[in-house]
Amino acid sequence: MTNARSITVEATPATPWRNGGGVTRELLVWPGPADWRLRISVADIAADGPFSAFPGVRRWFTLLAGEGVALDFADQSLTLRPGDAPLGFDGAAAPGCRLIGGPVRDLNLMVRSGTGGMAAVSRGAAWSAPAGAQAGLFARVPGRWRSGDQQHTLSAHSLLWFDAPPPGGWRFEPDAPGSIESNTPALAGWWLHHIPEGLSP
Repeated sequence: MTNARSITVEATPATPWRNGGGVTRELLVWPGPADWRLRISVADIAADGPFSAFPGVRRWFTLLAGEGVALDFADQSLTLRPGDAPLGFDGAAAPGCRLIGGPVRDLNLMVRSGTGGMAAVSRGAAWSAPAGAQAGLFARVPGRWRSGDQQHTLSAHSLLWFDAPPPGGWRFEPDAPGSIESNTPALAGWWLHHIPEGLSP
């Protein structure tokens, strides 16, 4: 696992928003901060306000903690709570965000070129990175990532990332087995991937 990177949210510097409504912790950017095509971040939202616009970006959003949010798009309003499936949308949409019951923490995957995706960890089910992808796991709870005879221990709210993912089925085993419940499949963690432009099927 020489190409594995492990990044924890709490060890990542927080960047305050210009509007004062929250902070963002940038866990991973590829290939670099100035010209990123892949960005994974965690944000703490403390007040109502619009999302920043990211034209040309596909964005996935899911809640890690808090009561929930209402996102107001031009054509619809959606309510999201922890445990709901990740929401994918056009980064240029920049919906308004209203807090439900107080501050929340969320996970964001943004892809500027190529394709990507975010999928919830499911009990008993293995996950494999798509061909040509960079991929990883964001753990909401502490546990162990396993693939064959390889394993990696993760703390809560941390990212394990591979630029060249090992083949085969990946699994995530929470330290508390009850962390994955049949009615709340997104609570333990999420598989993330990005296939750079030119390699997409």
